[in-house]
Amino acid sequence: MSGTGGSSGPGRGPRTGAVLVVGLGALTAVGPLSIDMYLPAFPELARDLGTGAAQVQLTLTACLVGLALGQLVLGPLSDAVGRRRPLLVGVAAYTVISLLCAAAPNAEVLTGLRFLQGVAGAAGMVVSRAMARDLYSGAAATRLFSRLMLIIGLAPILAPVFGGQLMLVTSWRGIFVTLAILGAGLFAVAWFVLRESLPPERRRADGPLAVVGVFVRLFRDRVFLALMLTQALASAGLFGYVSGFSFVAQNVYGTSAQTFSLLFGLNGVGMVVFSQVNAYLAGRVAERAVLMGALAVSAAASLGLVAATLAGWPFAVTCVLLFAIMCSLSFSMPTTTSLALGRYPLNAGSASALLGTVQFLVGASASPLVGLAGEDSALGMVLVIMVGLVGAFLVNLVGRGAGGAAAAARTRE
Repeated sequence: MSGTGGSSGPGRGPRTGAVLVVGLGALTAVGPLSIDMYLPAFPELARDLGTGAAQVQLTLTACLVGLALGQLVLGPLSDAVGRRRPLLVGVAAYTVISLLCAAAPNAEVLTGLRFLQGVAGAAGMVVSRAMARDLYSGAAATRLFSRLMLIIGLAPILAPVFGGQLMLVTSWRGIFVTLAILGAGLFAVAWFVLRESLPPERRRADGPLAVVGVFVRLFRDRVFLALMLTQALASAGLFGYVSGFSFVAQNVYGTSAQTFSLLFGLNGVGMVVFSQVNAYLAGRVAERAVLMGALAVSAAASLGLVAATLAGWPFAVTCVLLFAIMCSLSFSMPTTTSLALGRYPLNAGSASALLGTVQFLVGASASPLVGLAGEDSALGMVLVIMVGLVGAFLVNLVGRGAGGAAAAARTRE
């Protein structure tokens, strides 16, 4: 396949430009939408269901675990049967389950439904990444993943802001009804905009044991493994922020749900802007150099975040450091995805599944740790962010020494 991704292939049709970016980006945003839109409702949800912060955060963890495991199943399935069918079934199920979440009678039922919602929503995330890899490779793939960040970045901007405004006229249940409506819209996008990107002759015809063999090869690839762990640890820092910032902003620093949503959205704006800078740099600056620089910035900012919390510095300092972290992640996340998937073009679904599964499992493990310091302390959140981002920097540093730039650029099948 050409590295430019500019030519059409079987089953692709003409939709490989802006329409493709919007369609894939909207589907990849299923995860951020599911996670971010109800964040402003955390305190109200806890009161309404008569539970505490830890149980509410468990509903977020359940969704993350569902997103992880769903990708592990749907990614290899899409390598075998094509991309569209798993995508359409998954998005349809996501819509129905979102409505059931709105009717949940207690926190335990909501937690189970959130797990199923994550499993179904995983289809949009894993299949859209595999479709992108079907069509593009190399620097062109990095540019595409960065363009997707433009769409994905709108989710953390719009979702909590929209969720905060919805809280003025409805309850947390209305937020899940809104997610169901959005799910129906995403189904329409998948049906009318996206065409099959994996023709029959390129699909895997072997059975489950061969899929296990692919996963074993992925785990034995030290370069892929280092990139996967780098992204997973960076995601742990990101999810620590996502699951903790609502309580920190409102309970620790006394902001309103609307102020929190605006601050959260500002960080999303930073991610959108700098992801496009990353797209510009693709092909001009070595991807490995961009990745290392971004990880160094995020690790340093996370150490500053811990220092600011322990010293009791103003909330504005915390906001500035979080903004720097989010902007740096807009460089590292798409770059690790491009480098990792670029090694396995014929098994893009399986590679995308493993990448996403480990990312969300680590994120799901990190999220509950945020609340260990209590609802009235920011220390839990900033420590989770620091461990994840410093760990990502160190793993990538070791991975560079183990694999080298030449190995990172080599395609393996």
